[in-house]
Amino acid sequence: MAENKTKETDASVEEYLSAIEDDARRRDCETLVSLMSKITRSPPRMWGASIVGFGSYHYKYASGREGDACITGFSSRKGDISVYLTADGENLKPHLAKLGRHKMGKSCLYIRKLEDVDMKVLKQLVTESVAEVKRRYG
Repeated sequence: MAENKTKETDASVEEYLSAIEDDARRRDCETLVSLMSKITRSPPRMWGASIVGFGSYHYKYASGREGDACITGFSSRKGDISVYLTADGENLKPHLAKLGRHKMGKSCLYIRKLEDVDMKVLKQLVTESVAEVKRRYG
């Protein structure tokens, strides 16, 4: 069975953030660190080379595949900030309609910049996603 490529590392979150060249993007990511730290009550940790994750859980699928993942997190990508939420949290859909400018993938919320979204709604999305992960995986 294939092993997860993205694992928690000892890399520095501070170094990752300071390497973000765009000042506004760096501030947005620092804001996400603060928000997600408060919601999860977990310190930020690097997962792989480019994901800032908070907390962790162990999953095991019916197929037998299992591994560890961060409960929530984000990554500063080329065009957007990817925010990692539960893949099929039905409770998130009503909030997405009120969030503001974004795109949604299977489990990634893509935001160009935080000023494009309602921060109260983003906080609610992350809070409910974290609760759903904890409900499912303990």
